[in-house]
Amino acid sequence: MTTADFNTLVDEAADALYRYALGIVRREDEAADVVQDAFERLWMNRAKVQPGKGRSYLFSTAHNRAIDRLRRTRPTDEVLPHHVQSSSDDPHDLQEWLQRGLNTLPPDQRSAILLRDYEGYSYNDIAALTGLSLDQVKVYIFRARKALRAFIGEIENLV
Repeated sequence: MTTADFNTLVDEAADALYRYALGIVRREDEAADVVQDAFERLWMNRAKVQPGKGRSYLFSTAHNRAIDRLRRTRPTDEVLPHHVQSSSDDPHDLQEWLQRGLNTLPPDQRSAILLRDYEGYSYNDIAALTGLSLDQVKVYIFRARKALRAFIGEIENLV
């Protein structure tokens, strides 16, 4: 990977990588650290990363670093209560309710649903990025969607 390739990847992937990390660790400072660690590791291992695989390497690294941070820094604060404080108490704010619902999910489910529904990765790609089996990825996404539906309730109640 050349310096130009790396810089292009920074421009193209930084925002998505930050959103993904923030979705897992739920703190801006920690998400920024995860992204920085991922880019640093990519740069240090640029000779080993296959052409066209930089984005996958970044998300895989960010996933591992974010999960490590959760396990190391907040083992008792894993699942937030349903009444998580937010910037909006408007029950019609679907984005806010989705974020609240995401915050209630276990890290592996949250990670899988973010990669699938927010970043558009395939089930196989998610399995490769997270180190989970394909069956685990499918189960986590199914459970996450089921939990989100239960959390949000009927969509008619929101609109």
